[in-house]
Amino acid sequence: MLAARGLAKSFGPTTALERASFDIDPGEMVAVMGASGSGKTTLLHCLGGIIAPDRGWILYEGRDLGAMSESERSGLRCGDFGFLFQSGGLVPELSCLENTALPLRLNGVGRRTADARARERLESLDVDGTAHQRPGEVSGGEYQRVSLARALVAEPAILFADEPTGALDSLNEEKVMRLLVDAARRSNTAVVLVTHEARVAAYADREVTVRDGRTRDLAPGAAG
Repeated sequence: MLAARGLAKSFGPTTALERASFDIDPGEMVAVMGASGSGKTTLLHCLGGIIAPDRGWILYEGRDLGAMSESERSGLRCGDFGFLFQSGGLVPELSCLENTALPLRLNGVGRRTADARARERLESLDVDGTAHQRPGEVSGGEYQRVSLARALVAEPAILFADEPTGALDSLNEEKVMRLLVDAARRSNTAVVLVTHEARVAAYADREVTVRDGRTRDLAPGAAG
């Protein structure tokens, strides 16, 4: 589904990735682990088409991300790819319902249809009561579940989650992860889960470790 080989990325004199590789299949959840500064977030940003690697290639369903125009990559990020970050990234001026519906609206879906689908997604994550509240008016756990609803509302093929529970207490961490896994399984969404927490990585099917910009796949026989 998504495959990358020989990825290298530097920011000035700092090397973030060096000959990194990655694979994920439909419906699979892969945890990307590593210490702070190891390159795991840079890997996620390259795989998700947010930044371009200096070298190497990334194929999504046989299409080379490096050969795509920025508008084509933007289209992937609005449709096929979903994103969930530690900070959530909700728009503070919009209600939770409007935030959740935003990816659909950006894809040209009408307001009534987008709002209905957003309400369904919020309800499935037990945060439909936040629909008319703004992000600053909800709890941390609710905020992250609304962020998850927004990431999944367009039914992406791949969800890129970067430390999605990093700002939560252990109780909300467990709740968000259980909901994330359940939602992804029901929609057959692949998940790239960046984390440094072993208990979060335990939800994944397998692990890829990043150290000094290089990857190592812990699944026997897998590339990495």
